[in-house]
Amino acid sequence: MVDTFGARLQERIRALGPLCVGIDPSRQILESWNRPDSVEGLEFFSLAVLEAVLDTAAAIKPQVAFFERFGSEGFRVLERLMAEARDADILIVADAKRGDIAETNDGYAEAWLGHRSPLVADAVTASPYLGVAALAPLFEMASANGRGVFVLAATSNDAGRSLQRARTDDNERVEELILRSIAELNRRDDGLGSLGVVLGATRDHPEFNLPSLGGPFLVPGVGSQGADAQNVARLFDRCPPATVLASVSRAILQAGPDRAALRDAAQRWRDDLSAALL
Repeated sequence: MVDTFGARLQERIRALGPLCVGIDPSRQILESWNRPDSVEGLEFFSLAVLEAVLDTAAAIKPQVAFFERFGSEGFRVLERLMAEARDADILIVADAKRGDIAETNDGYAEAWLGHRSPLVADAVTASPYLGVAALAPLFEMASANGRGVFVLAATSNDAGRSLQRARTDDNERVEELILRSIAELNRRDDGLGSLGVVLGATRDHPEFNLPSLGGPFLVPGVGSQGADAQNVARLFDRCPPATVLASVSRAILQAGPDRAALRDAAQRWRDDLSAALL
């Protein structure tokens, strides 16, 4: 029987702590590293961050858009980054935010969760706004291959709130509908399921009973967006241990390009998050 992604992630968090390091090679961050906004700068940055956070972070989260902007050469760098991360036994959350009708999601599932794809990740982020049920191909591939899907529920950006807090015909907030739907899909006799949600650390506590999700949480908004380890701990105060993966990007990346400074920044965030959550 294939272990669920939730169980694998929980084991990794217990061993290394709840830190996920975002790898976000934007033009601005490359320039701050005195690197060109080019494929060469992209590759240097990505591999340097990976090297610096090994043995500190439970996972990395490459933001696919920053690779995709360079076309096939950008995807070549992403494939190399992911291959080296797999060799180093660090979990990969592909921040691709894919989501379409079910037929199209078959292709996304093969790309990000299928064994034969060079882009295969341990988990991928997905948008539910063509319907949670439309994501079934991603869910099925994740379950079959021991991989995961983090579905956007309540994101950390202010612009998302009006949509995510809107009411359905049944007077249920959209974010609550997504949380409830994922909890229903995760129902199992033991352990965490393969399906998680993205829930920003800058958001208010939802009405939904978070400990009942039955899967992991990916938590952006930590660091430069304003939330700290204590904010994360308050939001998830009753959730089972090692179910929260907190994503920190700019607050760590801005310490580069010096590897030691990057490593120190990652370790400080890891220690603060571990103290608050574990």
